[in-house]
Amino acid sequence: MSDEADGDEAATDGGDEVLRASDIGGEGPPIEEKPYKIVFEANKCFGAGKCAEVADNWVMDVVSGMAKPEAYYIGEEDLDENVRAAEACPAKKDAGVIHVVDRRTDEEIAPDPHGDGTLSVDW
Repeated sequence: MSDEADGDEAATDGGDEVLRASDIGGEGPPIEEKPYKIVFEANKCFGAGKCAEVADNWVMDVVSGMAKPEAYYIGEEDLDENVRAAEACPAKKDAGVIHVVDRRTDEEIAPDPHGDGTLSVDW
């Protein structure tokens, strides 16, 4: 029996297939306008607030005490701050719960703990 909880395996949909970023959420705006997508594992967020410290797109919800993005689809102008948010997130043993994905290639830009662009969610 393999231990996928340690984060060494790519995320799956419960079967044998790897979960792709394009499988999550709706279509969103045209890729040409907003080429990047935020995939947020809200169920794993514990409210450290590091994302909100480094990125204007991230705010802390006063009621829940958890973070949330203002926008899930972003352009080039917002890429750097969201990469910083993903890399600053201490959840999942510093592997983060904020994932910045290039919609054109379906590759995870940040945090990319596997180093190969595969989506590192573990739902």
